[in-house]
Amino acid sequence: MIAFADPPPAAAFEPRQPKGRSIEELTSTVSASRLGTWLQCRLKFHLRYVAGVLKAPSAALHVGKTVHAVLQQWSLARWRGSPLDGDAIGAVFEQAWGTPEGAVPIAWESEEEAASKANALAVIQTYLRETPIPLDEKPEGVEVSVEIDLASHGLPVLVGVLDLVRAGGRIVDFKTTGRTPDPKMVLHTTEVQTTGYALLYREATGQRESGIELHHLVKLKTPKLVVTEAGPATEQQVNRLFHLIDAYVDDLERRDPIPSPGMQCSMCEFLGECRVWQ
Repeated sequence: MIAFADPPPAAAFEPRQPKGRSIEELTSTVSASRLGTWLQCRLKFHLRYVAGVLKAPSAALHVGKTVHAVLQQWSLARWRGSPLDGDAIGAVFEQAWGTPEGAVPIAWESEEEAASKANALAVIQTYLRETPIPLDEKPEGVEVSVEIDLASHGLPVLVGVLDLVRAGGRIVDFKTTGRTPDPKMVLHTTEVQTTGYALLYREATGQRESGIELHHLVKLKTPKLVVTEAGPATEQQVNRLFHLIDAYVDDLERRDPIPSPGMQCSMCEFLGECRVWQ
């Protein structure tokens, strides 16, 4: 019997309030999202997680959060045996769209919100039309919070949330993107996340995952769905993740965040702070 807890209630759209955290807190637990930010730029990690600097969510982030919220409720409804119809999907979409994440409102440009909202809805409709998941397939778990204590490896507690676990132990993660993903690059750039999810699934169930699916919802003028499949996490991937977590802890304990200038800076919300960094 899979040891997943009951899923969250249907109307779980409370915006989270970012706040600063201590180094001790950030090294006692670790998540794939935090590791990803740390790999991008140490200074960005410091500003977001240690200093707790608030930034208005971007249009792309808001679209992604809305799509994720709707698909969460779609999965929960199937878990309960009562799939959502078109009207219910529309109601969930409107509620999610009207609840931006964080404490800073989005600074929409002229007509940007209407265009972004229409695109988000089109992406969702495309997914529901083209999804490889049968409507009558009951998930094993939806939005499952799991943690695994890695103290036996000299590492902190790994925490995470599994978007969806399909029947048979297939882990699904939903992503929105503005360009069509390359399968080989996707497997490379998401390895930290997918390996972490595999470990969390094994901890929660005592079983090995059967595979991992990355469902990319591509926000083109005509949206499309791209599914990238990966097998179970290998021992080599688990060892790489453990070494990465070890480096993360060592780096934070040095308390010397430095910027990582590169092409990614053009999309970073902390560019202004980085330019005056000393």
